[in-house]
Amino acid sequence: MTVWQPKDDGFADLASHDSFVEGAPHNTFSRLRREDPVSWTDWDGGEGFWNLTAYADIFAANADWETFSSARGIRMEDQTYEEYLARRTFQETDRPEHGHTRMKVTRAFSKPVIAEFETQIRQLCSEICEEVLATGSFDATKTIARQLPMRMLGRIIGTPDSDLEWLVEKGDALIANTDPDFTDHVLDKMQTDDFRMMPFNSPAGAELYVYARELMQKKQAAGDDSGVLNMIMQPGADGAVMSDTEFCNFFCLLVAAGNDTTRYSIAAGIQALCRQPELMEQWRHADARAGDVAASEIIRWASPAMYFRRTATRDVTLHGKTIREGQKVLLWFISGNRDETAFDNPFQVDLARTPNRHLAFGQGGPHVCLGMWLARLEIRLLFEEFSKRVKRVEQTGPEQFLRSNFVCGLKSLPVRVSLN
Repeated sequence: MTVWQPKDDGFADLASHDSFVEGAPHNTFSRLRREDPVSWTDWDGGEGFWNLTAYADIFAANADWETFSSARGIRMEDQTYEEYLARRTFQETDRPEHGHTRMKVTRAFSKPVIAEFETQIRQLCSEICEEVLATGSFDATKTIARQLPMRMLGRIIGTPDSDLEWLVEKGDALIANTDPDFTDHVLDKMQTDDFRMMPFNSPAGAELYVYARELMQKKQAAGDDSGVLNMIMQPGADGAVMSDTEFCNFFCLLVAAGNDTTRYSIAAGIQALCRQPELMEQWRHADARAGDVAASEIIRWASPAMYFRRTATRDVTLHGKTIREGQKVLLWFISGNRDETAFDNPFQVDLARTPNRHLAFGQGGPHVCLGMWLARLEIRLLFEEFSKRVKRVEQTGPEQFLRSNFVCGLKSLPVRVSLN
């Protein structure tokens, strides 16, 4: 059963952010998987790029980091080497450098450590539901989906609650830098190099740099050596210490990616409840194990990070096409997560889907999402608390998607609830 029909004509320009304002162009991705799984896109904004749209090809390329490198950028935009060095985080490095940085923070985001947050997250979920659901009608993205990861962000990085709204606004300006609702510095509409050394070429990056430095100064002055930020500032096994720029870029990554992807997964999950009402009862009766399975399916369905770019380090032939050394290759995770050869009924949300080796966390490669355990736990607990209180949720108006070909996100979802 298909519960949602894509609106594109099957020939969307994947380089254009406007092709995604009504949701991901899944008719285009479906056609490419069938007819041209390794396709080329010309681009007026820079050098063209290859698109991998089939699950098996994406999974294999993501694992083959020696051929498909992250060390020249992870978005389709072109960068000079100077700009790359100024903006990069450990996401934009390959082994062994990637592993050195990752090892510093892996424990903080490990499954056992994240599990210790369960009581705290559940309390936040309960508070958010109690605050919002009594109103009856609301924007689910802004009042529910945005609130939980925002409040958890403060606990993860150790910032005061009074700063969170500002931090999330700046994170939105970074990661949604092609949507005029989130930034005045719209990436593909600006003719300036003023912020080319900042993350995402955004003035918000400069503001977050200042905040990150001041936050660490306050922590050091107070003798506070706890938390994730302190971990990443410790010397690595080789004695190397993260530079000031690397620290600021990592902070920007935490603020942006640590908030937006979970927000848009929750929003997509609430919309799924509107379209498939039977899901509410399934959530209501799910135990923790079934809830983990269900949360993973919500993340597959949402696929908030639509692609990551790689750069070919050698000539390689796929499906009769030769990708040349130095060319950009986009791994369209959102397409792989709807691949009919990998998932039964991929356009239906199946909360009991097992196995579910979706690509939303970058599985199979060295860059598997650092925050995946936190995202799963937040989503599971939010929907457990939501389904305890809500009998039915209905969408009351048109949704609005981000103007972005990088992040798939419902920025507005008006709904009405009937309570138990």
